[in-house]
Amino acid sequence: MSTSALPPTPQVLASASQVTKRFGGVTALDDITLDIRSGEAVGLLGPNGAGKSTLISLLCGLRRVDVGKVRIFGQDPLNPASRLRLGTTPQATSVPQTLKVHETVDFVAAHYPNPIPTAELLADFGLSDSAGRQCGALSGGQQRRLLVALALVGRPQLVILDEPTTGLDVEARDSLWRLLRAYRSSGGTLLITSHYLEEIEALASRVVVIDQGSVIADGSVDDIRGEVALSRVSFRTSLPPSSFMQLAHTVGVETRDDGRLTIITSDGDVTVRALVLEHLDVASIEVRAASLEEAFRALTGDHGMKVPEAHPARTFGRDQS
Repeated sequence: MSTSALPPTPQVLASASQVTKRFGGVTALDDITLDIRSGEAVGLLGPNGAGKSTLISLLCGLRRVDVGKVRIFGQDPLNPASRLRLGTTPQATSVPQTLKVHETVDFVAAHYPNPIPTAELLADFGLSDSAGRQCGALSGGQQRRLLVALALVGRPQLVILDEPTTGLDVEARDSLWRLLRAYRSSGGTLLITSHYLEEIEALASRVVVIDQGSVIADGSVDDIRGEVALSRVSFRTSLPPSSFMQLAHTVGVETRDDGRLTIITSDGDVTVRALVLEHLDVASIEVRAASLEEAFRALTGDHGMKVPEAHPARTFGRDQS
């Protein structure tokens, strides 16, 4: 078979190889290895203090590694030339208060050889009417939109966004998601952190979970859900939640405002059979797969859910060479 028909191997645009970063006596990243390949949309998840923002700061050249190696487009990210194809919005950043919006975009655009025209960019992000206003007069949501727009102005090959929709209302968030999907469909690559699990489900093709400075899982959204194999079995009942805690495979029990009770279980089929065969007082049974948020909680031990036994990082369907 002719190899000319084979699709090209995705290029590694950003990488961390056996990276450790410490702040005093605190280890923020512990021997992390991670590749971001062209065309991917990678969601980086983890509880507060897991090391997500530290990793991003290393990839963007804002900090130096203590041990290991970080590369952007094959180069040291501390070299400004290596960052010409990179767009980024750090979590902790602010707009210049006295510059006008169009002046700010013009200033950033001047650093790139072929930027998106300012008027076009502002129109895409719903900021045309604010072009002549000082950035400090924008609302918090408008400032966040401007910061993400600045990450895209240079037509970057890779965009790294740390909590990009913080402060946005639902309409503005959905608009931003549409723009980021358009960026990806045009061939762009995305690395995004978010506390909104819905955002990762909406944007990411791959999910990397970090906890206590280490990668503990790496795969698709469905892979991460399947790793803990959680289901939600909800129903109406007159019995208290404690009546269901001893059922096999139960991870937790929740009550809802509408009066329904939900069992979070590692085997939905077994749970449903137990409810029926034990003649428990239940009605209107519904079963669905766990959300990414529930899988994330189980993987990290967040919110009091049961934690899987300690294990090395898990990867799913990826080249391990």
